[in-house]
Amino acid sequence: MSASFPPGFLWGTATAAYQIEGAAQEDGRGPSIWDTFSHTPGRTLNGDTGDVAADHYHRRPEDVRLMADLGLTAYRFSVSWPRVQPTGRGPAVQKGLDFYRALADDLLDRGITPVLTLYHWDLPQALEDEGGWPARDTARRFADYAGIVADALGDRVERWTTLNEPWCTAFLGYGSGVHAPGRTDPVTALHAAHHLNLAHGLGAQALRASLPAHAQLSISLNTCAVRARTASAADEDARRRIDALANRIFTGPLLQGAYPEDLLDDTAHLTDWPFVHADDLAVIQHPLDSLGINYYAPTVVSAATDSDGSAADDGHGASDHSPWPGADHVSFHQQPGERTDMGWGVDPTGLYDLLMRWTREAPGLPLVVTENGAAYPDRPAPDGTVHDVRRIRYLHGHLSALHRALADGADVRGYFLWSLLDNFEWSYGYGKRFGVVRVDYDTRARTPKASAHWYAKLARTGVLPDVPGA
Repeated sequence: MSASFPPGFLWGTATAAYQIEGAAQEDGRGPSIWDTFSHTPGRTLNGDTGDVAADHYHRRPEDVRLMADLGLTAYRFSVSWPRVQPTGRGPAVQKGLDFYRALADDLLDRGITPVLTLYHWDLPQALEDEGGWPARDTARRFADYAGIVADALGDRVERWTTLNEPWCTAFLGYGSGVHAPGRTDPVTALHAAHHLNLAHGLGAQALRASLPAHAQLSISLNTCAVRARTASAADEDARRRIDALANRIFTGPLLQGAYPEDLLDDTAHLTDWPFVHADDLAVIQHPLDSLGINYYAPTVVSAATDSDGSAADDGHGASDHSPWPGADHVSFHQQPGERTDMGWGVDPTGLYDLLMRWTREAPGLPLVVTENGAAYPDRPAPDGTVHDVRRIRYLHGHLSALHRALADGADVRGYFLWSLLDNFEWSYGYGKRFGVVRVDYDTRARTPKASAHWYAKLARTGVLPDVPGA
């Protein structure tokens, strides 16, 4: 029988400001760490930058019409911090806020719920120059920024997310260096992780102080479905170590008000965590209205052997530096079977496992799948259409897993497909296409792919459509 989803379930797509907006130097926007990083030779594929990206800043009305045509009921977007506060300090640039006010108004006019993310990796470069996320003051600056955006959009936006994937910010940005700002120090990465947690807590306090009582607060984590390669004690210990660094370093403080003891033990040879101050954990454990889960593929690990390769070979980009402090003797493995264009395994059971895990470990806290999708090398047919059946199969499998989790008691309130548009895919530049809408990077013309029409049918009916040709 066809899988039916509950009434009121949110069907959305997700994007990030630097990946789609462009207009990098317009209307008072300042440089972010991704502007600096992408303009540094050798950092991104082909030297690609987000200077123009998908040109969403100028094509906002067209893109909102696309969402309405697809029957979406929600849209998750991020605010560009340097578009609002060019240096991360001081008064807001009103033209920057006006763009997001107009976006929210356009969405509401078409019956689409705006879901706002305050931070999706575009730290103002001026704050990085002052120390970046390893510096405690950056968390305070984030709280000020959160208050500014809440004051400007709180009358329009009810659903707020503080941070997107703080693991990537901390450990890819400051550990392996494959993301901006490109720093490579394990202790610095741990500092950054804690100050991101603190920024969430301080930001949540600022939002609560400015927003109406009915506003809903969340954070989006790329929690990992970490699996041991074998049932051996050594491989299970590798799984535990990576679970601590990928998941519990954030969910521990957020949900239990403490860092896991095994994480502290695993990293004790690097630091005794002096950057955690007495009241920090109480601030971080601010009540949430939902927890955002981003999922793409499981992570398979083992204890390292001499033939296993480096710990940096983990699906997050090639680097001589590991993004996993205290886990130097862990190896990462590709699982057999189909992979996406990112080289990530296709395994919907990982999404099911995560939804059930957080249902058990955070009872009573609603969940939202805030990112899920796949990159494939989509090519237009001679008539211009894009028949991305592999993406439809990917989505069908993962939404079937989500439906099974609902049936087994998970309180999941919505699903946001990554992504609406083909976009700037960070260090991969324009070489990977995640969108259900194709973007021609010469003309910026939009063409909905077959997956967009398939997803539109789901959004309108709440019933999971079959895969074409299956």
